[in-house]
Amino acid sequence: MQKDKHPDYHPVVFRDRAAGYAFLTRSTATSSQTIEWDDGETYPVVDVEISSESHPFYTGKARTVDSEGRVARFERRYGREGSG
Repeated sequence: MQKDKHPDYHPVVFRDRAAGYAFLTRSTATSSQTIEWDDGETYPVVDVEISSESHPFYTGKARTVDSEGRVARFERRYGREGSG
């Protein structure tokens, strides 16, 4: 008796509710919820909190870090060691 070492790899819809975005791909993820896709087929759906449609890096809404580096900020705040 040979064991199957590979997990079940099947079509799954990942849905980002915050962005109203969903995409169909293949995955080993499972879900008890299903959704009818554009092709008329029913697939398991996995809800995700963030995707490329809502992630700040991909949407261009990422916060920029101040240009002053950590070392410069430390030196400004506490002064250079050994000076004086």
